[in-house]
Amino acid sequence: MTMACGDQAGKASSPEPSLRQVRLFAAGQGGYHTYRIPALAVSTKGTLLAFCEARKHSQADSGDIDLVLRRSFDHGRSWGPAQVVVDDGGNTCGNPCPIVDRHTGAIVLLITKNKGSHNEGQIMRGESSPRTVWVTTSRDDGATWSTSGDISAQVRKPGWRWYATGPCHGIQLADGRLVAPCDHALGPSDDDLHSHVIFSDDGGATWRLGGVGESKTDESTVLELADGSLYLNMRNCRSTHRRAYSLSSDGGMTWSPLAEDAALVEPVCQASVLRLSTVKSGGENRVLFSNPASTRRENLTVRMSRDECKTWPVAKMLWAGPAAYSDLVVGADGMIGCLFECGAQGPREGIVFAQFSLEWLTDGADRR
Repeated sequence: MTMACGDQAGKASSPEPSLRQVRLFAAGQGGYHTYRIPALAVSTKGTLLAFCEARKHSQADSGDIDLVLRRSFDHGRSWGPAQVVVDDGGNTCGNPCPIVDRHTGAIVLLITKNKGSHNEGQIMRGESSPRTVWVTTSRDDGATWSTSGDISAQVRKPGWRWYATGPCHGIQLADGRLVAPCDHALGPSDDDLHSHVIFSDDGGATWRLGGVGESKTDESTVLELADGSLYLNMRNCRSTHRRAYSLSSDGGMTWSPLAEDAALVEPVCQASVLRLSTVKSGGENRVLFSNPASTRRENLTVRMSRDECKTWPVAKMLWAGPAAYSDLVVGADGMIGCLFECGAQGPREGIVFAQFSLEWLTDGADRR
């Protein structure tokens, strides 16, 4: 399969002085048919971690799917080989949602599993057992991982069939709480889809279910606003091609009525939101957002808000062709990273890591 986004694996190209792109995962390589569902994290030591699903035999969302990782120790300029984090035989392991605990340095990774022989439709119709939720932790910057533990009983209500963590990074709040954006389905209809969050107040040892969003929302991404409230940005299944969002003033236990953001056009796809800086940290209140900015899966774009997600005046396209899922990170060197699916003929040809400066994103209007 021809791969036309990014340069050769492990080597960064420099199409613009402050923009680098490197292809980290390419379809057909490394013993896997397809790589999908990217997620990013930066450790307390500055190591960049790029996660994704490695699909053994096909592009399908079901089947033999492992969770893999590549790491960079030099702020994204070079990357180590892929390592398998979770492999459950022929079953499906996916939806990576990493959260870095800045107090302990631990990297907490939430994932989901299901039987590889059963697909999403069968699970949502109740013809297969519900999806399960798991957590694994690394205390050595991703070199090794603990045996994954099943936390389904803590975070899934009876009757929930489908379940997804992320897929993108989770966050740690100012008070230390770990929060992961998730979604679930009670049945096969769009009316059965709901975004929700889960949280941990003990570094990921135990988890609790937070508030549930309105129907016809699923894959979500969460942010702590400057005033301490939470912003949940959701994939919207209401046929409006606009992102949905809700706010919480109680740590994610309850959410405001759903609203739609007219500026955030989407093709019904996953997206990522990330805090870049705050006034409290000596900068400005800046928030980043990435998604395919179109009614089709194309035009992977990064936006920036200076007013806590009310408006998005800054937008820069990273990839004009087919593109889909993405995740954002701010490296220890202050550079912004975006890990995203893209290709020449379709978005499932590979996963690219793009890295750029705030100055590049804003055409020189903003500097760190």
